[in-house]
Amino acid sequence: MRRHRPNPLRKRNAMPTRFLKILAPLLVIAGCATPPAPQPEVSTPRPETVEPPPAGVVARNERFAVYVPRDQDTLASVAREFLGSESRAWEITQFNNVASITAGEALAIPLRPVNPLGVSAKGYQTVPILCYHRVGPQANLMIMPRETFAAQMEYLARNNYNVIRLADLPDFMSGRRPLPPRAVVITFDDGHVSSYQHAYPILRQYGFHATFFVYTDFLGGGEGLTWAQINEMSKSGLIDIQSHSKSHANLIVRLPGESDQRYAERVQTELRVPREVVERNVPGKVTHHAFPFGDANQVVLERLVQTGHELGLTVNPGGNAFFSYPLMLRRTMIFGGASMDNFRAALQVFRDVDLR
Repeated sequence: MRRHRPNPLRKRNAMPTRFLKILAPLLVIAGCATPPAPQPEVSTPRPETVEPPPAGVVARNERFAVYVPRDQDTLASVAREFLGSESRAWEITQFNNVASITAGEALAIPLRPVNPLGVSAKGYQTVPILCYHRVGPQANLMIMPRETFAAQMEYLARNNYNVIRLADLPDFMSGRRPLPPRAVVITFDDGHVSSYQHAYPILRQYGFHATFFVYTDFLGGGEGLTWAQINEMSKSGLIDIQSHSKSHANLIVRLPGESDQRYAERVQTELRVPREVVERNVPGKVTHHAFPFGDANQVVLERLVQTGHELGLTVNPGGNAFFSYPLMLRRTMIFGGASMDNFRAALQVFRDVDLR
C-alpha cells in the first residue's frame, strides 16, 4: 500500500488557525482606527434655470453696446438714447436683422457707423434726387397732376423707400454717417404757390421731407409763395427752404458786352442775395443751391463756394454715390406726364458692379 505524502506547497501557504485568531481582532482595530475614505455623494443634477439678463446695458466698448430693452422702450427711444436721433433707428434694426424690438431680448447697437459709404461686394448705394416744379389739377410738362403726385408718394411709402433730408447727404459723401437703404430726396424748384396748396399737404400726410428751392424775386404773392406760407411749412420740420438764385437767370449765359468782372459780380449777386433774404425771413441756414436750368461753370462754382454753399444741384439725371461731386449733384426731373414706369426708373438707389 502506498503512503500519502503531504504537499509541501500547500503546507507553506496555509495560515495556522492560531494566527487567524490573533489577527482578526487587529484587523477590526485597524479598521476602526483607519476608516475608509468617504465616497462622494452622487445626486441627480437639477435642470438649470436660465435667468433673462437684466434690462439695460450689459456690455459696451467704443464700437458697440449690448442692450436689453425695457418694457417702455421703442426703436425710436433706443436710437435717441444711443445714437442721438430717432431717425437712426434703422441702423439698429438693420444690424440686428429685426423689424422691431422686444423687451428682454438683447440688441447689439453699433455706436460707430458700420458701412457709412454704402459699399458692398455687389455695388454701391446711390441716392436719387427727384425734381418737381408745380402740382395742380391740370398737367403739362412742368405741372404734375395732384393725383399723380399723390400716387407717387404712396408708392414710395408702400415700397419702403426712405425719404431723407437733402442736408443728410454731406455726411454720407464724407463717410461720416450712413444713409438708410432705398434713400430718396424730394425737391421742388421756383417757389410756386401750388407747392404749398397741393404738394405740401401730401408730403405732410406721409411725413416726407422735401427741399423747396426758391428764387427770391418770385416770392411775395401772386403765383409765388408768401413768406407766411413759407414759414408755416418750415416750422413743420418737413420743408427746408434753400436758394434757386435771385432772378432765375441762367448763370452761365453772359449779357451782351458783359466783361469778366461784371459777369463775376452778377453771379455773386445772384447767389448771395437769395441766401441773405431767405435767412432773414426763415429760421435756418441756406447752404444748398439749385442752378436755374441746371447749368454751372467754373465761375459759378467758385462763387458758390465763396458765398457759403456746400451743395449745388443740376438737372442731370441719375443717383448720387458717396464719391459724387457735392457742387454738381445729379437730379432727375419728374415731368407732369410721367408714367409710373418713368417714376420707378428714376429711383436709382443702388448701382450694380458687374465684374465679369
